[in-house]
Amino acid sequence: MADTFDVEKQQTTTRAPRDWVRILAAYRQPRQIQSAFELSVSFVPFVLLWALAWWALSYSYVLTFALSVLNAGFLLRLFAIQHDCGHGAFFNNRTVSDWLGRAIGVFTLTPYDVWRHTHSVHHSSAGNLDKRGMGDVHTLTVDEYKAMTWFPRLMYRLYRHPIILFGLGPGYLFLLQNRLPLGVMENARYWLSAMGTNVAIIAALSLVVYFGGIMPILLIFLPSTLLAATAGVWLFYVQHQFETTYWDEDEHWKLHDAALHGSSHYILPSVLNWFSANIGIHHVHHLYSRIPFYRLPEVLRDHAELADGNRLTIRQSIASARLHLWDEKSKRLLSFSQAARVRRANAAT
Repeated sequence: MADTFDVEKQQTTTRAPRDWVRILAAYRQPRQIQSAFELSVSFVPFVLLWALAWWALSYSYVLTFALSVLNAGFLLRLFAIQHDCGHGAFFNNRTVSDWLGRAIGVFTLTPYDVWRHTHSVHHSSAGNLDKRGMGDVHTLTVDEYKAMTWFPRLMYRLYRHPIILFGLGPGYLFLLQNRLPLGVMENARYWLSAMGTNVAIIAALSLVVYFGGIMPILLIFLPSTLLAATAGVWLFYVQHQFETTYWDEDEHWKLHDAALHGSSHYILPSVLNWFSANIGIHHVHHLYSRIPFYRLPEVLRDHAELADGNRLTIRQSIASARLHLWDEKSKRLLSFSQAARVRRANAAT
């Protein structure tokens, strides 16, 4: 896997990362009609599937659950549209984008203004070892892990375990953590965003329970929400957690290098690209986040260098889930066992 990444990453360096910003600016303009269309083909099926699943409760719980699983894809796509709204990449009018993002946040259980802030921090500090902690997947270096006592090591291992990270973690993040503006609790604006979203969610779910009882919550709301959350967390993880990703100390860290080399180009089947709104083209998104998601494939068609860079297949992404520690010497993300071998080798020499 390392050899593949090395070759593909090298192909993107024929042009300096900073130079891509000027080129990609040509793709930043949203197409209003297409944005409206993308919103329609995401939200209308989401509502119709919700209604169909509710109707199916009278006939088959299995059918209801199956429809909810399908609807998770449309919920994920709505989150992607909310994501573009946060970057000002969906409509030209920022006010329209913001209020659309806030409305979608009720369905995605994500307070828009809080998320937009933390995600902006992520974009401005991804790969910076001295600015970890907000909007990222917690990652330690080999030396930091080595210096820990047994209990912090255990906590980190539990945090990075797939059952926690992709099993329990997404539910905790979207159902519980998003209810409070953690990390920005001193700001009234973010409190208002979180509490306003919470009130709207409670009102909507109360109406569902009033008219349909608890089963729509158990068989429609929770399955679609948890599956979409898990898919979203997985996508976020593999976009930055791969063997030859980019991490560096602040004095050496460069924004555009981190964007180009620290973000993957996740190769997915067409149907998954559609439901994930092309977010797998993540290296381009980080280089220029104002590009609407539906124009990202256009960038790759026009610039083969970017199409070939940092390619990550599904098989490689599954293997990347075993990597947990950043080795500052080799510039590689390592598994716990690989890091142990490195420490033993260093000790022997």
